[in-house]
Amino acid sequence: MDALILSCGTGGGHNSACAAIAQELSRRGHGAKTLNPYTLKSDLTASTVNSAYNVLAQRVPSAFGMAYHLGNAYRRLPVSSPVYRINKRMMPFLEQYLEENRFDAVVTTHLFPAEILTGMKRVGKAVPKTYFIATDYVCIPFTEETDCDYYIIPAKELTEDFVGRGIPRERILPLGIPVLHEFSEKEDPFVIRQRLGLEPDRKYIFVAGGSIGAGQIEQVVAVLLDHYEREEAALIVVCGNNRPLYENLERNFGRQCTVLKYTSRMADYIKACDLFISKPGGLSSTEAAVAGAALIHITPIPGCETLNMQFFAKNGMCIPVTAPKKQLTDACDRLLDEDLRKSMRASQQRIIPGNAASAICDLMEKEWKRNT
Repeated sequence: MDALILSCGTGGGHNSACAAIAQELSRRGHGAKTLNPYTLKSDLTASTVNSAYNVLAQRVPSAFGMAYHLGNAYRRLPVSSPVYRINKRMMPFLEQYLEENRFDAVVTTHLFPAEILTGMKRVGKAVPKTYFIATDYVCIPFTEETDCDYYIIPAKELTEDFVGRGIPRERILPLGIPVLHEFSEKEDPFVIRQRLGLEPDRKYIFVAGGSIGAGQIEQVVAVLLDHYEREEAALIVVCGNNRPLYENLERNFGRQCTVLKYTSRMADYIKACDLFISKPGGLSSTEAAVAGAALIHITPIPGCETLNMQFFAKNGMCIPVTAPKKQLTDACDRLLDEDLRKSMRASQQRIIPGNAASAICDLMEKEWKRNT
């Protein structure tokens, strides 16, 4: 089987989900090609789409939230969305690519490529079997106007949300959000600490703001360093691709904590540390839950991340913190209690599928064999 996996660079979560599917398909001996479809037009187009999201999320998160709420209002109208009409312009480029490259399946972890594929279907173009993977714990605006063969959603509890928005029930499968194998692998935390060069008996707090380093990370670091003596807990912060954040943290707090740029060892750090503090991205939250992290959610980007945090908090899978100065240290102190940590891990294991990539690839294999 040869699969095309589509995403775009609006946040790292969509690409991480792509990587998890590609990893599992490759492990099974299948072909997996990952592509940002906007690069088929030009690298400038892809860069423009990516940077528009990143600028809003990093610098003006309230504007991003406003756009999300406008989308929710617009989806009530009996007309196609501006998102669909804009993405229709990409149809000729993806159509030509699919004609020149044979694939048995197309996976998309982002709404925009799903809109392009839908436009192609509506004008009678040949499209392989399509799999849409939702990477947030809500049916985001305009998902319902896409036409995919299967909709993979994060959890069974969200089925009615997707059905209520107009997704056919028979196409919905609650298989979960795929994460890389290293998040689900069980390993002694002390072995991981040794690998990372961390002390075996210290308490560690790990802070991340996603691939773009969004959220009130500098405030969070200041609050934690003011509360905990270095002997009580050591702080590790990862800044993703946000260079200004890294430089500010290194300049202001570099002597008091460990400041990292981008790291490819997120799974190790999450599993090695006692607490994980993160904005509630759908993918990063799933990685934390699959790894069994003691999780604190902070400063969501308004919109789907707010709903991700609500879903996790409602189900006992995180402690939500909306005002770090007032709430964060209390949340940390609470989660250092082993009973609460055990309860949180049990909820995570009960609700979040830990084998989503494998289950999705099982489905793809089944459909491929049926059609060959």
